[in-house]
Amino acid sequence: MNIIKELRWRGMIQDIIPGTEEQLGKEMTTGYIGFDPTATSLHIGSLVPILLLVHLQRAGHRPVALVGGATGMIGDPSGKSEERNLLNEETLAANIAGIKSQLEKYLDFSPSHPNAAIMVNNYDWFKNISFLEFLRDAGKHITVNYMMAKDSVKKRFEGEVGISYTEFAYQLMQGYDFFHLYTTADVKLQMGGSDQWGNITTGTEFIRRKAGKEAFAFTCPLIRKADGTKFGKTEKGNIWLDPEKTSPYQFYQFWLNTSDEDAATWIKIFTFIDEPAIEHLIGEHQQNPAARLLQKTLAKEITSFVHGTEEYEKAIITTEKLFANQSRPASEMSIEDLEGLEGVVKAAISKTNLEQGIDVVSLLAETKVAPSKGEARKLIQGGGISLNREKVTDAQLIVTNAHLLHDRYILLQKGKKNYYLAEVEI
Repeated sequence: MNIIKELRWRGMIQDIIPGTEEQLGKEMTTGYIGFDPTATSLHIGSLVPILLLVHLQRAGHRPVALVGGATGMIGDPSGKSEERNLLNEETLAANIAGIKSQLEKYLDFSPSHPNAAIMVNNYDWFKNISFLEFLRDAGKHITVNYMMAKDSVKKRFEGEVGISYTEFAYQLMQGYDFFHLYTTADVKLQMGGSDQWGNITTGTEFIRRKAGKEAFAFTCPLIRKADGTKFGKTEKGNIWLDPEKTSPYQFYQFWLNTSDEDAATWIKIFTFIDEPAIEHLIGEHQQNPAARLLQKTLAKEITSFVHGTEEYEKAIITTEKLFANQSRPASEMSIEDLEGLEGVVKAAISKTNLEQGIDVVSLLAETKVAPSKGEARKLIQGGGISLNREKVTDAQLIVTNAHLLHDRYILLQKGKKNYYLAEVEI
């Protein structure tokens, strides 16, 4: 399998160092990607690097996942307009543990396999290097002129905020990572997002100058939505891979609700469906866009990959309960239907408030359906709120025990897609 050819038709190659394709065709090559431990979970923006490692392993090469325990303490200036807060060691340790457990779901770490995946933490080698050693062994090989020429540094240097020495040193640390892995684990390839090209090529230059050897690299384009909005962001924030942060149902809904244009692009990037099958799917979709075949296939494949087939099937069941018969009154939904809504956002309602009666605006704010009472009023005025599948038209509506389904639940809906199940606190 020619991995570069495969990734090119999928739209997953932007920049590539000459000779990389030849190197991958010549022998089993070890390649790595770094993951920034800024949270206990990766989000869907991390799916592309994860998939690059999976493609690498499926093509017979050895993937290395580097978790930046050391560089995570510094902060990467790439794509940032200002310096971020530094994390303490305890927070970093928790974040690294969470990320490791996720990566183990997608890559094969079985030691019996010749191209078994490896996971490393750059804190393991940086913790033993003194500042003087780093200046002598790393700093002397890369000039300030070279570092200043990188776009990530240049933009910050020319901006109002500037850049601290701490962040300025980040690309040198990442370059040293590549050199360390090259010399200790025969890592000859680094991959990443296109915003990492400057940092990655610092690593290849470091290896050339310090070891006199050749190293290779390629990057993947940053994923954007067709309408220009940021990929992976919703009004609730990031779409996480951790089911505790983003339920499989919410995860499934994100992919299901993509535009036709995005679905046609993303099904190549986020699934392993081959080219002929994807071309056939796109053709079928164009004949009947209303059936949303592309979106359904994309959502199925990526939800099953991240959360497993069982969670995907639960998401389907919840979707059918909520959307298949939207004209069906909520009062006809059984308690099993309501309690079986896997992944729908759950909220609590005060029993006392319902006994006394609470205005719907306050209810929406209390259950976090709306971030504030002002926003709740705007949503009601715009026809964007339903209570038990009935449109709320009066912001003065008083909600009481009489609105409870099965004496326990209220089904709230914001817009067409966002459901919340509010339960009376016992």
